[in-house]
Amino acid sequence: MGPIEIAVCAGASVLTLLVGFFCGVVYRKRIAEKKIGTAEGQAARIVEEARKTGEQKKKELLLEAKEEALRNKNEVDREIKERRNEVSRLEKRAIQKEETLDRKLENLERKEENLERKVKENDALRCELEELKQQELAVLEKCAGISGEEAKNILFTRFEEDAKRAASIRMAEIEQELKETCEDKARDLITSAIQRIAANHVTEATVSVVALPNDDMKGRLIGREGRNIRTIETLTGVDLIIDDTPEAITLSSFDPMRREVARLTIEKLMIDGRIHPARIEETVEKSRKEVEATIKSEGEQAVLSCGIHSMNSELIRLLGRLKYRTSYGQNVLKHSVEVSYIAGMIADELGVDPALARRAGLLHDIGKALNHEVEGSHTQIGADIAKKYRENKDVIHAIEAHHNDIEPQTLVAVIVQAADAVSAARPGARRENLESYIKRLQKLEEIANSYNGVEKSFAIQAGRELRLMVKPEIVNDENMAFIAHDIARKIEAEMEYPGQIKIHVIRESRAVEYAK
Repeated sequence: MGPIEIAVCAGASVLTLLVGFFCGVVYRKRIAEKKIGTAEGQAARIVEEARKTGEQKKKELLLEAKEEALRNKNEVDREIKERRNEVSRLEKRAIQKEETLDRKLENLERKEENLERKVKENDALRCELEELKQQELAVLEKCAGISGEEAKNILFTRFEEDAKRAASIRMAEIEQELKETCEDKARDLITSAIQRIAANHVTEATVSVVALPNDDMKGRLIGREGRNIRTIETLTGVDLIIDDTPEAITLSSFDPMRREVARLTIEKLMIDGRIHPARIEETVEKSRKEVEATIKSEGEQAVLSCGIHSMNSELIRLLGRLKYRTSYGQNVLKHSVEVSYIAGMIADELGVDPALARRAGLLHDIGKALNHEVEGSHTQIGADIAKKYRENKDVIHAIEAHHNDIEPQTLVAVIVQAADAVSAARPGARRENLESYIKRLQKLEEIANSYNGVEKSFAIQAGRELRLMVKPEIVNDENMAFIAHDIARKIEAEMEYPGQIKIHVIRESRAVEYAK
């Protein structure tokens, strides 16, 4: 085949390929156009369906919105109607109240007018009565021959005398009734309680005497240049009085606990024989520990002897400290135990809890264990201590009230008061110096002599009784009771004394004549 044929064949092949490619392109374009037309038709249908669905939904939503708006409108209309009804009802009530207030105001105005008219009428009547009274008073004064003021004073004097006479008679009757019903019982209770208590008389003092084996021991206690005695006095707080008394030295201090520590220290030093500052310091410490042990033991013994259980250990220790406290020379621990016994006996006779009374009696002076260390009265300190250690509220009240710092509100508090007075006032219980004793007697007689009509007065029975001789021409039988009562109240207000004082008023009329 020649080149020309080959070229023709190749060109025919290329032409065929181009025609085929073109036909393919045209075919694919038609197919694509057909698919596009189909897709556009589907899209149009979908859009149309969506439009129809949207319109349907829109109609449904509009319908629902209209229904909801209608419901809301109906609800609002109903609420508005109800509120209008309520407002109308309130307006009616307000109108009714206003009408009622108007009527009341009119009534009040009428009453006020009537009242003013009556007041004016009363004022006129009062003036008229006052004029009539003055006229009658002038007539009466003219008839009686005395003024109205004088007549008034005479009437007041008579009324006062009658009232005093009636009061004195009634007072005498009341005293007699009380004596008949209470005196015997009270005397029996107190006497029984006192008789069942056996206690020593006061022997406490502010000094202690230590016996020495010989007088040479004085020099050893003084030491070189007085160093031993200075060490003892500094460590114990006690003054050592070394004088010419043979084989004895005196320890002076107002604190019995310090005196006891000093006494034990000196006795131990004399037994040991080694007396120098270092040994003194060691011995003082040992003596303090012994005193502390004694305090604990004494407190436990006091609680046990009074039959009291379940007491705080710190309260027991404070009770033991009272062994080294005195009041007017009376040992406070012995006094507290004695008050506990007496209170228990009285409570048992009266049907009150004796255990509670004994507990209150034992603790009534517990504040004295700390009153040198804490500010305040021993009653308040004692009450605070009892509260701190959760004591019974009746015990706390009895502690507060046993010196009448507050008014006693319970029978236990009154019993503790009585027991405290009995223990402190019995003969020999407390030491009283001569000067204060004489001043008390003089004060009693001075109070008695200050009253008009008292002729003489005598303080007898160690100041426990005051006897008055009154002038019979000035003081009558009815006034005797008033004088005794007034003197008793004045003594209570101006004096301090243990126990009680009896006021005895004596009126005597004598007629003397001689036959010649």
